[in-house]
Amino acid sequence: MKCPFCSTDDDRVIDSRLAEDGVAIRRRRECSACSQRYTTFERIEEVGLYIVKRSGDRELFDRAKIFGGVRSACKNRPVDDESVNAIVERVEEAMRLLARDVTSEEVGVATMNELRAVDDVAYVRFASVYKGFEDADDFAREIGMLIKTTAPKLRT
Repeated sequence: MKCPFCSTDDDRVIDSRLAEDGVAIRRRRECSACSQRYTTFERIEEVGLYIVKRSGDRELFDRAKIFGGVRSACKNRPVDDESVNAIVERVEEAMRLLARDVTSEEVGVATMNELRAVDDVAYVRFASVYKGFEDADDFAREIGMLIKTTAPKLRT
């Protein structure tokens, strides 16, 4: 590790402790040449998550794409950006837990499942684009399946 003050690469670690809820290690170092102290952080390098598209192309997982799609589906619905971010995080985490390249279909299905739990209208909007609905019958079929799997709402 090069000293940020004198660029010498001779230092010693004074203190080490866990940081960021155990995701990183914080180290206090002292330069042997100039005696300045500085802090470094050590983190695990995350392996890129790749998506295998329908065409067979592989591309790096892009949170922004999922965020944009979910946000569009939730437009004018009572779903805030914090909830959208939470959906994206849960989808990304579920895909990382598979510990392999994932298909765009798996990402789409996971996203639909997360949206179904948050807002029915947003779910149907997302499903209409993801599944490529062509007419009203497609909407009716999806809503019928949604009604069958959802508990009845209590009227007050």
